[in-house]
Amino acid sequence: MSQVLDCSHDSLLRLAEVIGRGELAVVPTDTVYGIVCDPCNDQAIARLFAAKQRARTKSIQVLLDSVEAIPALKLSLPSPLDILADRFLPGSFSPICLVGEGCGLCTPRQESDCRTQAVRVPDSDVCRSLLGMTGPLAASSANRSGNPSVRTVEEAREQLGDSVACYLDGGPTPGSVASTVVEADAGDPDGIRILRQGVIDQASLRKVIRKVAAEGGRA
Repeated sequence: MSQVLDCSHDSLLRLAEVIGRGELAVVPTDTVYGIVCDPCNDQAIARLFAAKQRARTKSIQVLLDSVEAIPALKLSLPSPLDILADRFLPGSFSPICLVGEGCGLCTPRQESDCRTQAVRVPDSDVCRSLLGMTGPLAASSANRSGNPSVRTVEEAREQLGDSVACYLDGGPTPGSVASTVVEADAGDPDGIRILRQGVIDQASLRKVIRKVAAEGGRA
């Protein structure tokens, strides 16, 4: 039977223990509620895909407590995603990183010539506090595949039920739109491709890149 917890320090400790055992949890972010697990535990990731009824071929994000955690995971931000990360993280921006040798994550996606991993640093004190206890977390929206994203614990429980061990109730999230997912694209004039339009619109991303290019420096 799943538990619903408040956002107290003790609840976060409890959630960290649950995740450390390879179980699933649902947490609020700065966009929508997400289902999370240990990104280095392949069995936990399999449970996440099963709970969402999502094909294992689909990609999932990794949540981090800071941008500085990216290189520690043997990930790197290609240009100009590093510029956008400086401007939009923490926040609803999900850049696609390149995966280097020695990365211990079970979540990277195999592309034709490289491995990639979407990451995000949520602009949520509660979420980042949990990440400070657990380390990086594999994450996807807390809904069944094909259904709308959810803004409340109640909506998440309706879809995921007891497939999740613990739900963290932080009240309604600010909106129902997820993060904007972006990859580097050498063929684009600004060097980016929008894979999923989310909270941050394309025009805002391109404006930052062009401003930095015009100034000859970083954001």
